[in-house]
Amino acid sequence: PRVKSIFILDSEGKRVAAKYYSDEWTANGAMEAFEKAVFAKTQRMNAQTEAEVTMYEDKIIVYKFVKDLHFYVAGGENDNELILSIVLFGFFDAVRILLRGQVEKREALENLDLILLCIDEIVDGGIILETDATVIAGKVSSQGGGADGSIPLAEQ
Repeated sequence: PRVKSIFILDSEGKRVAAKYYSDEWTANGAMEAFEKAVFAKTQRMNAQTEAEVTMYEDKIIVYKFVKDLHFYVAGGENDNELILSIVLFGFFDAVRILLRGQVEKREALENLDLILLCIDEIVDGGIILETDATVIAGKVSSQGGGADGSIPLAEQ
């Protein structure tokens, strides 16, 4: 299974963080159009307690909403939605750990570097590397630390 994109949108559908791993979106405008279309399709859903799955064009979209952030993982039409949801929950839980439970837009923007590192630890070139949230958060914290890795990036 491969991931085509991972992105976070705010409650208005604007990009907070995004990484794309497919040649389908070569221009930033195409990425933004895809995000807006997916947001328009999913914004009325209640995906706050469980992840929801939908199809958009030829992609499976797994998503979850928390406060004013919308987390999305997109895969191909033949990918397994269970694996995509495991990636989504690994991503969401790692972000929750890194933001110390304050999963909201302001905190996400202040710690955008940690979120982007988190995405890089989960997926590389579309290939899933890790889904365990504590492992992901630990790697991100150690990468962002001081010379000995003891000071997390968020606290510097």
